[in-house]
Amino acid sequence: MNSNNYGLNIWGDDNFIIEDSVVKLNTPPYPALIDIVQDLRKQEHLGPLLLRFPHLTTKQIYKLYDTFNKSITHYKYNATFNAVFPLKVNQLPNFLLPMLQNSKHLNYGLEAGSKAELILAMALNNTNAPITVNGFKDKEMITLGFIAVSKGYNITLIIEGVNELKNIIEVANELNLPYPNIGLRVRLHSSSEGIWAKSGGINSKFGLSSTEILEAFDLISKYNIVQYLTMLHFHIGSAMDTIAPLKKALKEAGNIYIQLKQLGATHLKAINIGGGLAIEYSQFQPQKQYSLDEFTSDVVYTLKEISSNNNVQEPDIFIESGRFISASNSVLITPVLELFSSEYGENSLRLKETNPKIIKELHYLYNDINPINAREYMHDSIEHLESILTLFDLGYVDLQDRSNAEILTQLIIKKAIKLLKFKDYSELKIIKQTIQEKYLLNFSIFQSLPDFWGIEQNFPIMPITHLDQQPIRAATLWDITCDSDGEIPFNINKPLYLHDVDLNNEDYFIGFFLVGAYQDILGMKHNLFTDITEVNITIQNNTIIYENFIKAQTIVDIFEDLNYNTENIKEKLFKNIPNSNLLHLLQQYLDDNGYLKTTKI
Repeated sequence: MNSNNYGLNIWGDDNFIIEDSVVKLNTPPYPALIDIVQDLRKQEHLGPLLLRFPHLTTKQIYKLYDTFNKSITHYKYNATFNAVFPLKVNQLPNFLLPMLQNSKHLNYGLEAGSKAELILAMALNNTNAPITVNGFKDKEMITLGFIAVSKGYNITLIIEGVNELKNIIEVANELNLPYPNIGLRVRLHSSSEGIWAKSGGINSKFGLSSTEILEAFDLISKYNIVQYLTMLHFHIGSAMDTIAPLKKALKEAGNIYIQLKQLGATHLKAINIGGGLAIEYSQFQPQKQYSLDEFTSDVVYTLKEISSNNNVQEPDIFIESGRFISASNSVLITPVLELFSSEYGENSLRLKETNPKIIKELHYLYNDINPINAREYMHDSIEHLESILTLFDLGYVDLQDRSNAEILTQLIIKKAIKLLKFKDYSELKIIKQTIQEKYLLNFSIFQSLPDFWGIEQNFPIMPITHLDQQPIRAATLWDITCDSDGEIPFNINKPLYLHDVDLNNEDYFIGFFLVGAYQDILGMKHNLFTDITEVNITIQNNTIIYENFIKAQTIVDIFEDLNYNTENIKEKLFKNIPNSNLLHLLQQYLDDNGYLKTTKI
């Protein structure tokens, strides 16, 4: 990773650029993120901000359709490409509504996995676009599918078990309505790798085994509804880093498709490959080992070859990619409130008239350091600090001596870094425990980055200003929750370096990128921190427009979410308050969000 661009060339996908030492949106008129943030702060939005960029979502949708259709043309594939967005990835209106509006003419549809999601899809889906329904279903959810058909939707209920198929037949008899399309989700032997591999493979939670596929088709044949069996579905895992497992799964699913066609599934015409199309989150070495061109080419070619070899019509291709579509939509930006190592300055030294020999030596190293001896002095200072800590444990030096040793060592290391101008940061990695700085950020990891806490998902992290300066601080990021898990620790294998800033005189904001997938909807109310302020950033005629502005929830809102009687809370809270000024303050705090206002900037 280039320390000044924070791997933007690896994960950025040309969505952002660095220019004039700041991060800018790579769309005319190329607004700087810091300018957007400062505009919002002038409106008293001092806490964390979620900036959404609907045009980046549209870009991903177009890219997906264009690349698949290019492969279809190249291989003379005689079927169509179709896509739906899985609602579980992001159901929030500020994301979803612009996405649907901007993809109308592509017939981009929705995938639902619950009753609530299906109702949302039935209300909002583009008219001619498909709806697919995954997950476990009861009769009520299946009935919703029949109602969707009566509304004119092209909907496919993808069954996860034979009992669901029985319920479909039962509901059809009860309602006397046209059937929805029926899909079979198959449990393949093939699976992906990584933390989501368990969603594929023979022991996965979802899908039909070979025996169940045959049972399902027997039932379909028995009740003479073969014409409604239109789709075969599989999913081998999210965020696939390599393409090989997908190619294997396509061959397996393709052969099941052929076998069902040969058994008499005359209307079976689509294979849904589920999700799994990855994006690049890494700021260091690329983790995704394939391009979108390679992905689409392999899908189209494999299904073409299997169909041709068996003299069967090529299936329509469906995909349910969510992360690929939504991740780039959102950027979380939060101000740094405090540096918890900022006390390590020369003015913090408490030198005595007579100091221990090691302290004198450290003071000499600090004053005498130069580019020639900087590396040696840096290593010497770390050894001296270890010696002081040992002497402190044995009672030979006091707390004042220990403080002076810590400060002088920090000063020597920082001075050495500036003098040596490290390029590969290998030395910084070695001394990271000593030089590490703690940046307190005004946000909750549990609310805004739950996947970091839950599954150690990496997100690109970088400051949005000061990018003309070399970052020299090995950074640990602390959130403001009262929880020791609320931090992003310095990782020697994926080191984050930030700038040495004076927060009394300048702003410093940290951006978390690619947070549009899952983070919004998985965010939790730990410590009663609420959803944060969000806004859609659109561009029309080279003009920046703020749309769909949503303020962070208030403290009263969070109490209501937890089913408290807020009037009762207010009554007890306001009781015995001695004057109207204090009452006014209490009411003001209740009507505000819970993020900190201690920043001086």
